[in-house]
Amino acid sequence: MTPKIGAPGDGITRREFVAATGTTGAVAAAGCMTTTDPTVEERGNTASTLSQSLPTTSPPEVVDLNEQGNSVTLKTVRAAHRAHPGESMGGPVNLPMVWAWQADDGDPSVPGPILRIDEGSEFEVTLDNSEAGMPHTFHLHGIHKTWENDGVPTTTGITVGPGETHTYEFTANVPGTHIYHCHYQTPRHMEMGMYGTLRVDPQGYEPADKEYFMTVKEWDSRLSRQLAGQDATYDITNRRPDVFTINGKCAPRTLNPEDGSPIVVSSGDTVRLHWVNAGFRSHPLHMHNHRFEVVERDGSQIPDAARYKRDVQSVSPAERYTVEFEADADPGIYLMHCHKVDHVRNGSSYPGGMLTGIVYEEAMDTDIFADLMDHAGYEG
Repeated sequence: MTPKIGAPGDGITRREFVAATGTTGAVAAAGCMTTTDPTVEERGNTASTLSQSLPTTSPPEVVDLNEQGNSVTLKTVRAAHRAHPGESMGGPVNLPMVWAWQADDGDPSVPGPILRIDEGSEFEVTLDNSEAGMPHTFHLHGIHKTWENDGVPTTTGITVGPGETHTYEFTANVPGTHIYHCHYQTPRHMEMGMYGTLRVDPQGYEPADKEYFMTVKEWDSRLSRQLAGQDATYDITNRRPDVFTINGKCAPRTLNPEDGSPIVVSSGDTVRLHWVNAGFRSHPLHMHNHRFEVVERDGSQIPDAARYKRDVQSVSPAERYTVEFEADADPGIYLMHCHKVDHVRNGSSYPGGMLTGIVYEEAMDTDIFADLMDHAGYEG
């Protein structure tokens, strides 16, 4: 598969990106029950990593299950996560330890890999917990499944313990965009990064000109810092989000074309975005200078008669919306962000956080775009 530039999905190639910028090198400028404190396993697991160098997460990849025998192995990996590694705009913003998913021989990522499969297909997800120091499970929203494959240890009796693997079996019987996550000590394990997206393409699915996946989340970084051995204490009864991400990155890193999530378009494109909220708070997502229609919600198609154009859509925790718009604006660079504007920050620095941009290829050879790439840490 040719690597793409932009948010996960159908972006442009790196060669096309370089051509559009007019450059050849660097651009200028226990189950459902939880407690407040980390568990014994979590604390012990942390202690064993303090003397190690953790791998760094990569951007989430799209895994086409149709092309690999309708199966995937998801390995649980401890990793360091750099939400915004640069020093501009309130950076750096780092989560010193996360619990990531790794698909097969790929890289660990937060969010986890985007799993894609056709409606009606049977598929398997093997949870490889062989190198983890605590239990995990795999819980999937949206599709109908058998009891034992629901991924909730307290109701199924199945927990994937340290050193174990387990295979879950599913049928892609509900088309649409769905979320998956660990359901063991759920509030902490999702807070540590154990979530991802499943896309079930309906029969006769017609791709848009550009299609992208975007998962938003707010984080209380105290949990990551506490489990990494830093001087921090997480309290689930007094959660205080201080990191706000799109596909795991904070602005301006969200605009980095290689590991961020810019929405790269050309004039006249039909653009389809799959929005997922893996956080614990709602996020009203707003698009500048474009109006979109919601075409799917939580695995249900929206009838044509019920669709209307808008420029903001609130996405509640675990909700999924698929929206479409036409790239019909004056070619330029336009923001897409959470309109709880205190989520558009890095610490006390605004703008930052849960913000990215719609970037027209026609605007990529401008000084403004070059300045943005400098802030985003893109070096060509």
